[in-house]
Amino acid sequence: MAQIFRVLGACALLLAGLGAALAQSNPLYIRLTPASAALYKPDSAPAPHVGLIIIHRTANYLAHPGCTEFSKRGFMVLCMAPRFVNNEVQVRWDQIALDVKAGMEFLRRQPSITKVVLFGHSGGGPTMSFYQAVAENGPGYCKDAKRLSPCTEDLSGFPKADGIVFADAHPGQPVNVLRSMLPVAGEASPPTAPLIADLDPLSPANGYNPNGASRYTDDFLKRYLAAQAKRMNATIDEAIRRLDALKSNPNGYPDDDILILPRAGNPGAGPAGTIYMNQFDPGIASMNSTRRPHKLLKNDGTVVTETVKSVIVPDQKTVPTALSFSLGTRIFTLRSFLSANAVRATDSLEDIDHCSANNSTNCAVQSISVPVLFAAMGAFVFVRDNEVLFEMAKSADKELIYIEGANHGFTGCVPCETTPGQYQNSFRNFFDYAAKWINARF
Repeated sequence: MAQIFRVLGACALLLAGLGAALAQSNPLYIRLTPASAALYKPDSAPAPHVGLIIIHRTANYLAHPGCTEFSKRGFMVLCMAPRFVNNEVQVRWDQIALDVKAGMEFLRRQPSITKVVLFGHSGGGPTMSFYQAVAENGPGYCKDAKRLSPCTEDLSGFPKADGIVFADAHPGQPVNVLRSMLPVAGEASPPTAPLIADLDPLSPANGYNPNGASRYTDDFLKRYLAAQAKRMNATIDEAIRRLDALKSNPNGYPDDDILILPRAGNPGAGPAGTIYMNQFDPGIASMNSTRRPHKLLKNDGTVVTETVKSVIVPDQKTVPTALSFSLGTRIFTLRSFLSANAVRATDSLEDIDHCSANNSTNCAVQSISVPVLFAAMGAFVFVRDNEVLFEMAKSADKELIYIEGANHGFTGCVPCETTPGQYQNSFRNFFDYAAKWINARF
């Protein structure tokens, strides 16, 4: 089956590459087996001396907005599709770092390039931070005893990047899965796993509003976040038990098995595939607001310093699919779950053992020393998360800025506006600021 996935993926990537070839800057399609890439250069101007790499865990970033936007601003940009593109079921986390390595080595070979900056958008955040943590600290970084799935690949000799731009990076896919797990009464019968009534976030009795912003009490949130962690820990224990059992079961698969998580998010809706509580209740300050004043890039291009609160509005489209099979169920193998989607926790917000997972931006930034920019979007769910990343980051040269009114994809959030066009410049503002930050250092 893995071979079939690779063949189908290669065909899809070829078509994507041909489509990208029509885009601005005439990108060159490149095969970095088993990953793929498109190389973007400025249409005119001197040969760039700074190159950027843009890649995600499973998304196809061959035509990511950053490809053309950064090339228009004078950079060489290598946009990539990883070996597990659109294939969450088969992910082996440490192998994706090998794709980043291939991209890094390619850019380093380009005659004009003297500096390489990693660009981590969304799930690209944990991808890039993991790569750099290994590059700076060696493969021992991802092999310590507390890891649920220590690295098995040879990750030695990674060329180091010179800096990282984190664009609305999330904490890591394991945290996304954790925060999307609905508390269920039991996993024994996955298709009909009932929700625990007094922990059901979709029940009006618990504060849910189907017609607007929900309002959950502090007591409900405390119990709910703890129940999510309890379910994640139980799933991890069961996955480890089943994986160990394969070794002594002559009638089972010798290598891996399927793992189904019902009522565990909405993989087909939203950039992060989550049903975060702060999507329903924007008033949850512990998730949607910073604790300290930070830079906010306003729509008119000015920068102010203030406590930042997300302007996100509730997305009611999530709810009808949250309990469905097609869009409310996650499907992994035992190994892909432990490798890229599992993390130990006591609650799903504050008390997370981030370094039990290798797919963790929070863990990796504590082991990175190069300059880092955290740019969080002001109309999405990662406002507090990016403040935490900034606080955890080891780098001496680190910066955090919020883009006013920006969606996860950098564009202005129209439903969030109180006046027409209120956030219409967010896309341009973000890329201008990121380019200025890079140029100031490299």
